[in-house]
Amino acid sequence: MRRRRAAVAAGFCASFLLGSVLNVLFAPGSEPPRPGQSPEPSPAPGPGRRGGRGELARQIRARYEEVQRYSRGGPGPGAGRPERRRLMDLAPGGPGLQRPRPPWARPLPDGAPGWPPAPGPGSPGPGPRLGCAALRNVSGAQYVGSGYTKAVYRVRLPGGAAVALKAVDFSGHDLGSCVREFGVRRGCYRLAAHKLLKEMVLLERLRHPNVLQLYGYCYQDSEDIPDTLTTITELGAPVEMIQLLQTSWEDRFRICLSLGRLLHHLAHSPLGSVTLLDFRPRQFVLVDGELKVTDLDDARVEETPCAGSADCILEFPARNFTLPCSAHGWCEGMNEKRNLYNAYRFFFTYLLPHSAPPSLRPLLDSIVNATGELAWGVDETLAQLEKVLHLYRSGQYLQNSTASSSTEYQRIPDSTIPREDYRCWPSYHHGGCLLSVFNLAEAVDVCESHAQCRAFVVTNQTTWTGRQLVFFKTGWSQVVPDPNKTTYVKASG
Repeated sequence: MRRRRAAVAAGFCASFLLGSVLNVLFAPGSEPPRPGQSPEPSPAPGPGRRGGRGELARQIRARYEEVQRYSRGGPGPGAGRPERRRLMDLAPGGPGLQRPRPPWARPLPDGAPGWPPAPGPGSPGPGPRLGCAALRNVSGAQYVGSGYTKAVYRVRLPGGAAVALKAVDFSGHDLGSCVREFGVRRGCYRLAAHKLLKEMVLLERLRHPNVLQLYGYCYQDSEDIPDTLTTITELGAPVEMIQLLQTSWEDRFRICLSLGRLLHHLAHSPLGSVTLLDFRPRQFVLVDGELKVTDLDDARVEETPCAGSADCILEFPARNFTLPCSAHGWCEGMNEKRNLYNAYRFFFTYLLPHSAPPSLRPLLDSIVNATGELAWGVDETLAQLEKVLHLYRSGQYLQNSTASSSTEYQRIPDSTIPREDYRCWPSYHHGGCLLSVFNLAEAVDVCESHAQCRAFVVTNQTTWTGRQLVFFKTGWSQVVPDPNKTTYVKASG
């Protein structure tokens, strides 16, 4: 594994880091087949290989048509025939809102293809338009990881912004197994690249705060294959469930709320109801605390056809569900329900209830139970998650839960206690007890519930819900000036 990563990283650095080695020129003559024209067939496989030219061409054509279908899909006014450009430019035509270009964006070389047109009015504008020119002097390349088809790298652009680069993994299982079967490296690359292309089109079509932002793409020659594709996207942190279980409930709830909003968007997207066939934590990243889906090459829009309910069995490792077959011959809500149950078994059941405020636990338990039984759809699930957010952000969850304390606290403005920490769980600070509170009364209530608490320090920092962060202390033997904090100590020690 180390040798493989080293080889992949070395190949990447040779392509992207050194200007003398970098080849980011757009090779001519690489336009896709025109609408209605089939992709050109791949060369015949070498002797002794399984499969054949026709089978590989059939698979390439099927993936190409899938990308075409998604690029044109959706009822919006922007849907239309793709322009006659490179293979990348399969996004739908139509006017759209434009976001300001970031400081690192540079004009593409003369004759290079532009950014694919936006899907249409009413949807978010396209992300910053980056091309090969932005990658000529990148620095700090790091291998992030790889999957069945793609490898991901982190680089820093000349303007200082860090982005993620995705490319077909030349050492990956997808490309390797295809070459072993058909013996045609270029044709197999094209087959694998259509998965990256599909993901790029879906990132553009499904723009949403919880979908990773697509910044651009680059074609360049790599090894013996011309016009290899690299996509440029927003950079996120991998989702590590063990680490998430050690974070505050407020941050864990934010992830579940992000997921609920994403699933609602996928169920009502311009393309129809979208399901994530490969739904695991590794398909998501965290960007500033928000959960975003990053891997869409295994997404599917089409609902499952059926002749009866026996054809609508939703299978999972622990249990199965039977859904109704509609009069139109489609399994009702299968895409939506598949996403929802996966959200339950990978996220909700672990992140929602544990260490939550006691008054919110009944509502959180009902969300977990209902999604685990598929008793609710995504609309009701999101409505209940938003209700939890409202109760928590407004402080209504504190009604009848905070008892008035008989202990008096002395207020010492513009001061803090630098030491005398103790640990509590969950805490925003691993070396001390740092929690968020809605108001001073809740801070007092927390201090009274901790046997070792003798004082607390209110900071001017807030969480994503607007709650203040407070340090809880074992004493106040040393109080020092700090204009950004206020100390409260028990009047009687």
